[in-house]
Formats: sequence, structure tokens, C-alpha cells
Amino acid sequence: MTKNKTEETQQSVLEFLDAVPDEKKRSDGCKLVEIFQKETGFKPKMWGPSIIGFGSYHYKYHSGHEGDAPISGFSPRKGAISLYIALDEVNREKYLSKFGKHKSSKGCIYVNKLSDIDEEVLREMIRTSVAYVSNLKLF
Repeated sequence: MTKNKTEETQQSVLEFLDAVPDEKKRSDGCKLVEIFQKETGFKPKMWGPSIIGFGSYHYKYHSGHEGDAPISGFSPRKGAISLYIALDEVNREKYLSKFGKHKSSKGCIYVNKLSDIDEEVLREMIRTSVAYVSNLKLF
């Protein structure tokens, strides 16, 4: 069985954010820590070398592969800020339609800066994500 690449670490979230080279991404990262912590009720933890996660859950696939993952989180990457917010398809479409300037893939939402998005919609998305992941049947 392969080892998960993204696991919770003991790395300091503040040290990680302090090392983000782009000043705006660093500032937005600090603001996102406040938002995610308030809306999830969980303290920030580093997952792997670059993801700031909040809360955790255990999953197990039919294949037998299992592990832990953050319930929600983000990463202030060089190209964009990656948001990890799990939503069902209906809520995902509903929120993203009023979210603001972003790009998305199946598992991530990408934003260039917080001023491009509606913060209240982000907060709703985070709260909905925590409820959604908490109610998943993960074996």
C-alpha cells in the first residue's frame, strides 16, 4: 500500500505563511486562516509542505486504500490560492455562481486574491463544506 503524500505535519502555519514570497498572497493567507478557523471551528494545521488544513476526517476506499485528510483548507501557491472546499454538485454550482472571479477543477477552487471574491459566500461555502464532509459515509 502506498503512503499518502499529504499528511498532517508539525510544521508551523505561521512560519509557512511568513515564508510565502508574494506579499499579497501572504496577507491573504493570514486572512484566510482567520476565516477558515472561525467558520470551521478548527485550528490550522499544516498538511504536507504547503496545505493549511482545518479539522480532519478518515476515509477508506473500496480498494482498501485509506488515510486522513483535512476537512477544508487552502494553499497560497505561486500561481493562485487553491481552496479545498468539498461541496455536493448542487451547492457547488449555487455558490460558485455568486462567488466572484475564480477558476475551478473537480477538487479545487482557484483565486488570485481575496478581493476578487465575495467573502460572505466563501464563509457560507466553508460552513456547508464542513457539514457535507461530516455527513459523508466514509466506510
